Amino acid sequence: MADYPVRTQAVGLIGWLLVSFAAATAGGIASAGAGDFYRQLDRPDWAPPGWLFGPVWTVLYALQGVSAWLVWRDRHAGGRRTALGAFLAQLAVNALWSWLFFAWRQGGLAFGEVLLLFAMVGFTVALFWRVRPLAGALLLPYLLWVGFATALTYSIWQRNPHLLG
Repeated sequence: MADYPVRTQAVGLIGWLLVSFAAATAGGIASAGAGDFYRQLDRPDWAPPGWLFGPVWTVLYALQGVSAWLVWRDRHAGGRRTALGAFLAQLAVNALWSWLFFAWRQGGLAFGEVLLLFAMVGFTVALFWRVRPLAGALLLPYLLWVGFATALTYSIWQRNPHLLG
């Protein structure tokens, strides 16, 4: 399946992890003051504590990087380029959510955007699965978390129209 030399594979893994964590960094810049803002929001009882988001997202970005690497390694697979393009597009949309919600405080736009992200992640899972089932499976926790984030975004937006335009 992977006919790259081991050194090339290692560099590829590091590269895909860096790409994934670059999206995390872009979102993190927008979320710099998110802790204080999150505590001010009227949240549903099922909302996780603010400290949980960092560890969860760290794991999810690592899984995304490994998943993309598995697809990238299979350089003769049909649909590989399309799958990796979809992956990069959903990463960009992922980073945008933090800007919409935390930096610009646009709840309605953040909700619409996270709906789009959920669809894009689902599409990426399907494309990755066709290239390498394990790569698609590694994205399933991310898809579930984005589904949860969709419900949470909607609930918080509806409870806080004065803070989330």
